[in-house]
Amino acid sequence: MAFLLLFPFLSLHCLVVIASSSSSSSSSSSSNQIPKPYVVYMGSSSNLGVAELAHLQLLSSIIPSEESGRISLIHHYKHSFKGFSAMLTEKEASVLSGHEKIVSVFPDPILKLHTTRSWDFLEAEAEAKAPTSTWSSHKYHNISSDVIIGIIDTGIWPESPSFKDRGMSEIPSKWKGVCMDSHDFKKSNCNRKLIGARFYSIPLTSNNHNTTRTTPAGSPRDSVGHGTHTASTAAGAHVANASYFGLARGTVRGGSPSSMIASYKACSEDGCSGSAILQAMDDAIADGVDIISISIGMSPLFQSDYLNDPIAIGAFHAEQMGVMVICSAGNDGPDPSSVVNTAPWIFTVGASSIDRDFQSTVLLGNGKTIKGSAISLSNLSSSMTYPIAFGKDIAAKFTPVSEARTCRPGSLDSKKVAGKIIVCVDDDPTVPRKIKKLVAEDADAKGLILIDEDYEKHVPFDSGIFPFSEVGSVAGFQIIHYINSTKNPTATILPTVDVPGYKPAPVVAYFSSRGPGELTENILKPDVTAPGVAILAAIVPKVNAGSFPIGKKPAGYAIKSGTSMACPHVTGAAAFIRSVHRRWSSSIIKSALMTTATVYDNTGKPLKNNAGSTASPHETGVGEISPLKALNPGLVFETTTKDYLRFLCYFGYSEKNIRSMSKYTNFNCPRNSIDNLISNINYPSISISKLDRHRAAETVKRTVTNVGLQNVTYISRVNAPSGLIVKVLPQKLVFAEGVKRMSFSVSFYGKEAAGGYNFGSVTWSDNRHSVQMMFAVNIQ
Repeated sequence: MAFLLLFPFLSLHCLVVIASSSSSSSSSSSSNQIPKPYVVYMGSSSNLGVAELAHLQLLSSIIPSEESGRISLIHHYKHSFKGFSAMLTEKEASVLSGHEKIVSVFPDPILKLHTTRSWDFLEAEAEAKAPTSTWSSHKYHNISSDVIIGIIDTGIWPESPSFKDRGMSEIPSKWKGVCMDSHDFKKSNCNRKLIGARFYSIPLTSNNHNTTRTTPAGSPRDSVGHGTHTASTAAGAHVANASYFGLARGTVRGGSPSSMIASYKACSEDGCSGSAILQAMDDAIADGVDIISISIGMSPLFQSDYLNDPIAIGAFHAEQMGVMVICSAGNDGPDPSSVVNTAPWIFTVGASSIDRDFQSTVLLGNGKTIKGSAISLSNLSSSMTYPIAFGKDIAAKFTPVSEARTCRPGSLDSKKVAGKIIVCVDDDPTVPRKIKKLVAEDADAKGLILIDEDYEKHVPFDSGIFPFSEVGSVAGFQIIHYINSTKNPTATILPTVDVPGYKPAPVVAYFSSRGPGELTENILKPDVTAPGVAILAAIVPKVNAGSFPIGKKPAGYAIKSGTSMACPHVTGAAAFIRSVHRRWSSSIIKSALMTTATVYDNTGKPLKNNAGSTASPHETGVGEISPLKALNPGLVFETTTKDYLRFLCYFGYSEKNIRSMSKYTNFNCPRNSIDNLISNINYPSISISKLDRHRAAETVKRTVTNVGLQNVTYISRVNAPSGLIVKVLPQKLVFAEGVKRMSFSVSFYGKEAAGGYNFGSVTWSDNRHSVQMMFAVNIQ
């Protein structure tokens, strides 16, 4: 049976696109007659180089002859999987979904982007006993690497110093990709660092049965900055003395500076076409990349199942071909079940802070100093103060006080605002900080102070050259009290300074999407967290007025936040590990990063969330990655293609569709294929969506592979909450000479446990390694 999803939405964190018309007099029926882009997915490509003609013949069989102009392919998938995208009506898509050789048909979704010192911070705690062995100075960073990272994003700015190829190895013979020419991008823009660059057309819904296609600027060149930032975070070269106009100054670099980059532009500022992302993944696999990094995702409100999700489909086939896929978890936190990109064959990354803060100080006329948060390139100084006023006191005529105090558009009297620093309250989520700043600027204010009770939850706001500071409710009360108790109150806002060594860190970012997964709770997601708050990396230099100080050149580096920034940190770490352990599979690298992750911050206490509470694995995954530890994990959990096939069986897909997706054409689902058996696939963490306290213990099995020394003994240790009985059998694993793999079982009994999710861990230790497996068990 094929799957037809009616309302897909994707976001920056496929395989045939078709559209057709139906006849009806109703308005809804009329809308169904308008061709729209659809993706037609036809499973694994056993016969590589699938003929485009066959797909065109399929289209001609369902599209009326008078609309023959629509018999064309937007994208054609032919390398590691089969399918295409085309313009279809809803009725035509429905007809195709019943075709024997088609796995799924779904509307082409639009996904959204999930939009430095971070690398040193990742190892600062882990290497506390050997501070000379930092991430940047580690001996393995000096070796050559033929690891190729495919970045699917908004393109790349090749002139950035982060993409210089000094010291890079020769391009390996495995590389089969291209550097596409365009009006503003030449083949000469590629080098031994940036070895490939492609761009793709994005289909748009058409009217009058005419297919409309656009290209993201018709060039591999990045015009947004997102792709450049993520690429340089993953594998940028060392660039000394980089900063954002003096902020966060230092040597900036990617996680794997010796790795090569291939850029696939499938996104614009407005989002990403699912069909284009799928084409990019198909090309990247065929081009010879080792890792695909995608800081893009579906909306958590309209998540598709795995066979209607372009990223999940492409990643499944990438995994079968030995290509690792790493994705952002989404920016829809702190709501539960907001995590996306949750397929078990995807490495899903949440975001956390690093030990650096950005402070913008407010200096009141009475001499009082108040520390705020911002990234502001203000040119104000302590030698000059300006009148300060609260929004409600400078309201426009007939404007409610409630609107003026929050600086809603049109609520302020520009004559009263001009030349003043204004104070507004940020308790209206419908008006973001960017809009409030524009309101103040348009009214010719000298600066803006924003009072937000939860300001510490947010990332620092980049106000450009406009003076800005965000303060908490206590500090805000002090500012308003000063205004109300002073005849001629004055203030100034000093330029931002960066504060290193900030504690506690890491902290789970407020925006980072949380688990459990919406599609299944029997896989723990996200998998890990990594730095994603205020990350300095390369960007597209912006020349628009107001974005940089007068007399300065546009910045080549900027500070951005999002799980989009966290994802390439894990990508860089994975590439680094692969450059050292060239025979390790994707699942071994993933396991190594998961079982060595830390669950403690730089104060030695358990990781916290933005609210100050101890973070759960639904927020952190198994913890914050520790790349150097992951080089020597001791034991690993190998998750195989057959594990993923059994997952699809347990999830409820038909055996016919699963076979069509796999190289194992004779694969049979287990006779007993039910959802709760998902917990038994050989994953590096455990999640049980329902443990009945009135029933017997539930047992899951795992198998570990020894990638360390031989003749070692590992002993298990359980950390479980009160009332939850967790037993491991056997309690000891003896890896005698010649023994590489051993299995164990973990049983959970919750009669006396608290209701809801219980979290804990099972750790295997040999006095040299600590292999930690987190668990989440929902007691009912």
